Amino acid sequence: MHSYILGKFKKFKADEKGVFSVEFALVLPFLLVLMFGTIEVGLVMFTQSLMEGALRDASRHGITGQEADADARLEAIIQIIEDKTIGLVDMDTAQIDILTYESFGQIGEGEAYIDGDGNGQYDLGETYTDENDNGIWDSDVGNAGPGDAGDVVLYRIRYDWPIIAGYAKNFLGNDDGKLPLSASVAVRNEPWDLIK
Repeated sequence: MHSYILGKFKKFKADEKGVFSVEFALVLPFLLVLMFGTIEVGLVMFTQSLMEGALRDASRHGITGQEADADARLEAIIQIIEDKTIGLVDMDTAQIDILTYESFGQIGEGEAYIDGDGNGQYDLGETYTDENDNGIWDSDVGNAGPGDAGDVVLYRIRYDWPIIAGYAKNFLGNDDGKLPLSASVAVRNEPWDLIK
């Protein structure tokens, strides 16, 4: 009896039918996670690259002053960004800022204020210099719009990429499960008023 069982066990041990299916079933989830993660990272990198290229192309158009009307120029700039991001950036949720400054040094600077309580930030009621005459303190002195001849213009886009691979939301995204992407470029408009 003992040899009979031992013989059956040796025969079972030598039989490798179905081993591939079991191994594949064990490895498949990890392969799928790796594959979808790779696709997601590729799409994010591609979208980031498209956003940067779109801003460069939009700023090239904006600096020329081809449209004399600032609103028409702004519409053309937005359209270039939309076209160049080929639908990967939802223009309804993307935040596009086009801000004008007198110099490159002003980019990102807030209006001057007196820090009465010494906490290092502007608080309501503190005295400030209203540089753009809008009646409120601004953390950025840039004026919205594509600017005039010779102005410094900052083109900036922010977009929250909706993470497709659900497992990646925990370590890639913010609290909403989205990955914030941004790009910016600063240029000086050509002196088109001197050329005409």
